[in-house]
Amino acid sequence: MKVLVSDAFSSEGLEVLRKNVEVDYQPEIEPHELVDKIKQFDALVVRSRTKVTAEVIEAGKNLKVIGRAGVGVDNIDVDKATEKGIIVVNAPHGNTISAAEHAIALLTSLARNIADANRSVKQGEWKRSDFTGVELNQKTLGIIGIGRIGSEVARRARAMEMKIITYDPYISKEQAEKIGIEMVSLEDLFKQADFITLHVPMSSSTYHMIGEKEIAMMKPGVRIVNCARGGLIDEDALCRGLQEGKVAGAALDVFEQEPPGECNLLECSNVIVTPHLGALTREAQTNVALQVSEQIINALQGKQVVSAVNVPALLPETKAAIGPFLPLMKMMGSFYFQVFGGSVDEIDITYSGEIASMPFAPLTTSCLVGFLQHVVGDSVNWVNAPYITKGRGIAVREISTTAIKNYSNLVTMTARSGSEEHIISATRLNGDMRIVRVDDYRTEIIPSTYMLLITCKDQPMIVGKVGTLLGENNINIASMQSGRKKAGGTAAMALQTDEKIPDETLKKVKELDDIKSAFFLYMPKSILMDQ
Repeated sequence: MKVLVSDAFSSEGLEVLRKNVEVDYQPEIEPHELVDKIKQFDALVVRSRTKVTAEVIEAGKNLKVIGRAGVGVDNIDVDKATEKGIIVVNAPHGNTISAAEHAIALLTSLARNIADANRSVKQGEWKRSDFTGVELNQKTLGIIGIGRIGSEVARRARAMEMKIITYDPYISKEQAEKIGIEMVSLEDLFKQADFITLHVPMSSSTYHMIGEKEIAMMKPGVRIVNCARGGLIDEDALCRGLQEGKVAGAALDVFEQEPPGECNLLECSNVIVTPHLGALTREAQTNVALQVSEQIINALQGKQVVSAVNVPALLPETKAAIGPFLPLMKMMGSFYFQVFGGSVDEIDITYSGEIASMPFAPLTTSCLVGFLQHVVGDSVNWVNAPYITKGRGIAVREISTTAIKNYSNLVTMTARSGSEEHIISATRLNGDMRIVRVDDYRTEIIPSTYMLLITCKDQPMIVGKVGTLLGENNINIASMQSGRKKAGGTAAMALQTDEKIPDETLKKVKELDDIKSAFFLYMPKSILMDQ
């Protein structure tokens, strides 16, 4: 396995990678060089400098994982990576303290005019009264985003006896109260806060979330700190607010374009700026490098990746609970396609019994992987299976019910194409997989690598005819199960064989009297083995 590290990276992280994979360290590689070289590599590790565009991802024919040594992944085209089945991982915890401390440093510097006072003294001046500041004590701090970093900022601000209010649509009022923070609307935060600090990711919903209208709502003399992402603030609107005196000061570690170039904010005397230093401490750089290196190695070795941004992560206890059902779901998807084909408009997956209380997403994805492997081959995986399914116009619905008869757990896949509908139900009995329903046939099919599924008239001699024909063609039957709708009607029969059934032999089976249909199914060990 080969890994390209295209940005500055700590020696500790490189050491971890080099113990497991071949590493090419090129921290100053140019964009056109990256496009040319990326096809050689299985993984790419970046920080904020490298832009992992759709062009880069298309060129990365062997790419399996992209790692971001940091939190934000806005420099990576995650949608394109997902489409290509590439896992994107980050290091969400390694720079939390560093980013929070930098926000507090800018907050205090802004309140006490540290940067301007420093510059003045170094120029030989001693104008104390020009740098009269304000206390943080008893001031209201409005925190937009109370995730990992926002929570750490709140903890430190509380020690300075600030009153803390927050806006975050993704946590409940009760959760905020548990950590001692008052939850308010965004409009109320703007109206009440003496200081505002932002700690949210960059997205379509947060782009320019502070603009002219929002600044107009704020208290006169408000001070704004941004250590998150530059695009969160409309820089022209902020510049006008500073020039007009509505905003007393701003401290910015990030800009919409980095480096900012000719930016009007740089001309404002009441602005403190730093060059994206939030995560730039020795400790943070080591932490994020170690974290992302570990996740890269896990991804390449097929182990669980806990910080993937485009793959659902499973807690160890969750994986232990649903683990036995992952191969069952993959087997169901494959079984369905091989018997009924792939023309599907919608799929309902019903989870019954104890499994109804488990997380559905990874189970459903496993089923889709098994189904789609017959359509797009090995390029489908846990990352892109939902994307491919949606792209093909297949609607997937998950249903749960605790009501169940005969089994402790049962999963039913119902697929429709126009007016046609087919059903498969499966479970695990004593640790083994079982297909217990195929359309209206009740049975207990034991999945195996090679299987022959037959529908036929329910009458004597059918089993003998099929067995004789297979024997004459040197096909050994390992086991057999059958089921029927009613005596004398139509029956279903599944035979497990020791070897593949050639097309010529399958054709002869189909030509036997009273055989309605015959399908040869192949289930590789990767589907049947527990994951």
